[in-house]
Amino acid sequence: MKNVFMTAMLLSLTIISCSDKKDTDPVPVAESNTMLEEPKPVDSAAVAAKTAPASPETEGKALVEGADCLSCHKVDSKLVGPAYQDVAEKYTDADIDHLAQKVIDGGKGVWGEIPMTPHAGLSKDNAQKMVKYILSLKK
Repeated sequence: MKNVFMTAMLLSLTIISCSDKKDTDPVPVAESNTMLEEPKPVDSAAVAAKTAPASPETEGKALVEGADCLSCHKVDSKLVGPAYQDVAEKYTDADIDHLAQKVIDGGKGVWGEIPMTPHAGLSKDNAQKMVKYILSLKK
């Protein structure tokens, strides 16, 4: 009986101690005073540039820089293959599909006897973006 009494006493003390704690201090919350600072103006052009989808030329440049293209080509001078500016001078937008397929299939003879390696894993869409970037480099 003594154990039952002690258990009941402990239970009631636990309930009392966990009940409404009116005398305790609340956890302080940091206040922000937004009235002290002027709101900063929003540059809508910068926001649009960050959220707008990239142009095919911008995407094409990123694809060229991420692939092995720059090991054989430079923008403004011949390396192993022709300079991109020379390619841009020779071709027009009407040649995009043809050139994209040449990037995928590889080839030789147009710019010399050193073959361009094929890029068979490249999608037609990405190859077209790369070509659009190259054609955008007209002098």
